[in-house]
Amino acid sequence: MLILTIRTDKPEAEISLFNNGKKLAYETWHAHRDLSVTIHQKIHDLLNAKGSTFHKIEAIVVYKGPGSFTGLRIGISVANALAYGLSVPIVSTTGKDWQIDGIAQLKKGENEISAMPEYGSDPHITLPKK
Repeated sequence: MLILTIRTDKPEAEISLFNNGKKLAYETWHAHRDLSVTIHQKIHDLLNAKGSTFHKIEAIVVYKGPGSFTGLRIGISVANALAYGLSVPIVSTTGKDWQIDGIAQLKKGENEISAMPEYGSDPHITLPKK
């Protein structure tokens, strides 16, 4: 099973490809404010480097937080859109072993349909100016 993992809770984003629990590829980059511009190309390049395409992804594991509000929102939105568009399962995890835990959840047949972030606190949303 080809699994894409995505983590975007901090300025350094990371993505990986796993096949049957074995890590095939890993990419990290300083995305910070360019995450929304770079993430799709980075995933595309990682897949190409392994002779694969978006359509060969069979499941997605995404880091759900806590972390940066904007970073998590972008990464989880990309993960959810890919899972929906490709009709593949998605799970969200947290902690030190988030990838291993997520792969284990997928092996049990879990599918969240739509991953939700855990920011660690309520978002600070400013009120509209009058």
